[in-house]
Amino acid sequence: MTAPPTAPLLRRAPIGRKPATDPASAWVRRTDTPDAPTKTSVYTARLTIDVTPALRGRIKVTAFKRGITAADMLRELLEREFDGGAL
Repeated sequence: MTAPPTAPLLRRAPIGRKPATDPASAWVRRTDTPDAPTKTSVYTARLTIDVTPALRGRIKVTAFKRGITAADMLRELLEREFDGGAL
């Protein structure tokens, strides 16, 4: 029997520095951090209530007529009713 042929030493290509990230890739990978806190970021608790479909409709229509979201309108209503957090 003959000995198996020896494989030539494999030469690995040198690994260079990681290429610089192009602006488009950096934009896609960046985390969205707002520059200033938004009004809704102040509210951290979620409240769930059950309302009838008719009441939900009236709330949404009223908020639309006022040009605000239903959530903002209800936050303002709760702030007024509960004296801005004073006990």
